[in-house]
Amino acid sequence: MKNLLATRVKTLTPSSTLAITAKAKALKEQGIDVIGLGAGEPDFNTPQNILNAAIDSMEKGLTKYTPAGGLPVLKKAIIDKLQRDNNLSYQSNEVIVGVGAKHILYTLFQVILNEGDEVIIPIPYWVSYPEQVKLAGGVPVYVEGTREQSYKITADQLRAAVTDKTKAVIINSPSNPSGMIYSREELAELAAVAEEKDILIVSDEIYEKLVYNGIEHFSIAQLSDAVKARTIVVNGVAKSHSMTGWRIGYAAGDADIVKAMTDLASHSTSNATTTAQYATVEAYNGPQDAVEEMRQAFESRLEKIYPQLSAIPGFHVLKPQGAFYLLPDVAEAMAHTGYDSVDTFAADILTEANVAVIPGSGFGAPTTMRLSYATSLELLEEAVRRIDAFVKSKWQD
Repeated sequence: MKNLLATRVKTLTPSSTLAITAKAKALKEQGIDVIGLGAGEPDFNTPQNILNAAIDSMEKGLTKYTPAGGLPVLKKAIIDKLQRDNNLSYQSNEVIVGVGAKHILYTLFQVILNEGDEVIIPIPYWVSYPEQVKLAGGVPVYVEGTREQSYKITADQLRAAVTDKTKAVIINSPSNPSGMIYSREELAELAAVAEEKDILIVSDEIYEKLVYNGIEHFSIAQLSDAVKARTIVVNGVAKSHSMTGWRIGYAAGDADIVKAMTDLASHSTSNATTTAQYATVEAYNGPQDAVEEMRQAFESRLEKIYPQLSAIPGFHVLKPQGAFYLLPDVAEAMAHTGYDSVDTFAADILTEANVAVIPGSGFGAPTTMRLSYATSLELLEEAVRRIDAFVKSKWQD
């Protein structure tokens, strides 16, 4: 039989976050007491007013196809949100609603990349960026933001990485997996390079609402009209409103790019789920109390669990400024416990300590692990106790 698979999918790397979560679930089904710190989703239910809006839309019979780019009423809600929260002004033809921010990014790369176009991806990165670029025929170009740089890249690094084939750079702030945030000044320096080299900026702002210790999120598109013109802002309600399963994300930017994305969506998804779109209208137009309550809960957990995790021998942890992840560098811990691979280290933490963490190899940072604190403080503290005992039981001077 002929080869059944297309060449483009043969190099795909499965999502490490989903793989670890699946393995942890399988162990739980065997009756093993596993604490999962892998999945990137809030542990709160979607706020009740949003649930009510979804039910109301269904009861009114609003269950049919919508325009491929999203309901007009939802586009308006997104435009109002961008103006209110980010002081950014967009028109309806500059906004597209999609099946989650992940699919928005996938669609974006499909319409902007030609074969061989390069996209600069800072390390550490969200696991799907490189795969989505490759699926669009693009070439990921990695630039490392070291721990000493707070896992952020500099303007000089960006400039050095740009070639004649560079099409775009991805900026994810707050970051998954590091939780670090680019300051306005740092963004201005990066934007200056993007303007100088005439490249697009893909600004992934999905964790925008989850920021701590008085730090404010700033969108790179806010810098100037010129920067805004070359920036595609990607966002959604998954993390901010605990709506991961509703699968609603959006992009705001250049009208020609948005039109191309909408045309592609018309031949792939038709439209994002209608009920979820009406729920998102309420998410943005309704009260935001629950958003702040969740943010405060995450911040409280961070303040309590950060020093405990930092106290584990060989764990070096930068305190995150946003999102809900901790990214300890565990190179020293591995060296003293006989491990030369973070994948094996994380696998044994799962099977021996019964705690599911994500190895940093999937984020381009193979001496780190990602731990999500989107779970109860009680479970977080127990997970840290287990990891601490695991490391100490294997420690060799």
